[in-house]
Amino acid sequence: MKRRIKNYKHYTIITTALRMTIIVGISLFVTAVSITDEPPENEWVVVIDAGHGGKDSGALGKKSKEKNITLAIALKTGKYIEELLEDVKVIYTREEDEFVELYKRAEIANKAKADLFISIHCNGYRDIRISGSETFVMGLHKDQGNLEVAMKENSVITLEEDYTTRYEGYDPNSSESYIIFSLMQNIYLEQSLNFANYIQEQFSNRVGRTDRGVKQAGLIVLWQTTMPSVLVETGFITNLQEERFLMSDQGQDYIASAIFRAFRDYKSSIDQKSDFSTSAREENIQDDKIWFMVQLATSSVRKEELPSEFLETGEITELVSGKYFKYATGKYGTYSHAADRRVELQDKFPDAFVIAVKNLKIIPLHEAIEKTEVR
Repeated sequence: MKRRIKNYKHYTIITTALRMTIIVGISLFVTAVSITDEPPENEWVVVIDAGHGGKDSGALGKKSKEKNITLAIALKTGKYIEELLEDVKVIYTREEDEFVELYKRAEIANKAKADLFISIHCNGYRDIRISGSETFVMGLHKDQGNLEVAMKENSVITLEEDYTTRYEGYDPNSSESYIIFSLMQNIYLEQSLNFANYIQEQFSNRVGRTDRGVKQAGLIVLWQTTMPSVLVETGFITNLQEERFLMSDQGQDYIASAIFRAFRDYKSSIDQKSDFSTSAREENIQDDKIWFMVQLATSSVRKEELPSEFLETGEITELVSGKYFKYATGKYGTYSHAADRRVELQDKFPDAFVIAVKNLKIIPLHEAIEKTEVR
């Protein structure tokens, strides 16, 4: 199992009913995903999604169409990543002007077992004075503006064939359809928020964009992904000044390089976080049962002594993933018990998070939750 599972931090799921809602809710929208070969141990996989395309033009500016700008920025972003970073595989949801259904975009990322999903968009608004960049993560909208963005992006499904059946009667134009989002918690929310903040910092500090912040909204394309995911609104093409910037080669280069730098810094923070010298003994958990544990740290070096603060948490298990050693505490049969333990440890270990383990191998958390908590 790839090492980046360690970067999946999770919020506590409060009740069994809510856990059921998560899995059942996801199953409403996500089609079956076939199992593919695991990417190499130390390779990051990033899926870059150019919003809209083909018969779906997206937002319209005075001279531009969103679908063309997003494709140009997506390809430039991927090129920067491929040329400047090692051990990173870039996958595009589209590389030309074609229509790709929302569920297929998420399916591409899920099948690739991606570590990160980046959906690139441009904004549009009836007030042409509005400008700036913002980054969305999956969550419940907190104001009318966020709801409007979600409705605009989700309305793409009406261009898909038989969308009412595929999306179980979901109506992207009805605010009532978003109530279900209030019953869910995204297990990749914290990682998505971290990456989104990196993006907004780059836009604001390096590209000079007006910072509209990191926001949450009920976006289908993010809901369906099983990894940290963001939707980037690079600017308003309904604003004449921003449209000129986003249409220009220089503007697209600036935006793409900002997203690249955000990814580079995010990746570096994950790779280097909690890198210390230590060792631990393995618990006898080599069986076919799924266990939930709280991962405390990752190290590229294995030594014989364990820090006292780790010993105070209880039994420690060492997990080997590629060239990394991961150290986890506890052994729980359900996600909720492990999540409760993480909350207890967060003062001393703010970067701790829940993982799922089977036969001393880390497995995808969403799969483990589905197998152990939905009967």
